[in-house]
Amino acid sequence: MATYDQLTEWAGLRRVTQAGWDDVAGWRISGFAKTQLVEVGIPLAPRLIERVVMQSEAEPVLLTSRGPLYRLTEQADPDDQAERSSFGVEPETGAVYFVMPDGEAWFANSGVDAWLNVLHHYGSRVTASELLSEPDGPEEYLSEEEEERAFAELNRLAEELKEIDPAAFNGYEGFLWPAHLDRWLY
Repeated sequence: MATYDQLTEWAGLRRVTQAGWDDVAGWRISGFAKTQLVEVGIPLAPRLIERVVMQSEAEPVLLTSRGPLYRLTEQADPDDQAERSSFGVEPETGAVYFVMPDGEAWFANSGVDAWLNVLHHYGSRVTASELLSEPDGPEEYLSEEEEERAFAELNRLAEELKEIDPAAFNGYEGFLWPAHLDRWLY
């Protein structure tokens, strides 16, 4: 199980946001999930999480194709606010979804704990990798050999993430992790 210290080790001290008990007290998710959000927190993660914006309202405010979710994060293109994506947690089930700008919800993880464990593994591997770390810009391309090595790393990463939360890999269409890792090199 991921801890706050483990997340800050790769993400950085000011790059992990812990919820306040008052913010999540009224949420209709398990007490364990609330504890994870308060004690472990949410890291900024390469190519996935740019801003942690947890709602404080007791009712879910993130409108999606699955119904309202509790907002956990928000990414927004500063030049186009319509290009907004988020992570949210579903009331009652506690499942975590990645919400596309059009409101379509893609399954991310079976619960907050699985999501944080997957984010920890993903973030620590990506930040430690020469090939997978955030590129300097779109003009940076990998050589054929580097691309093959990166593809092999991504395959290993996918297998490792699948071991943490098999439900996150029960399909491709509408599932965040398989699609995200597959599109990495393209």
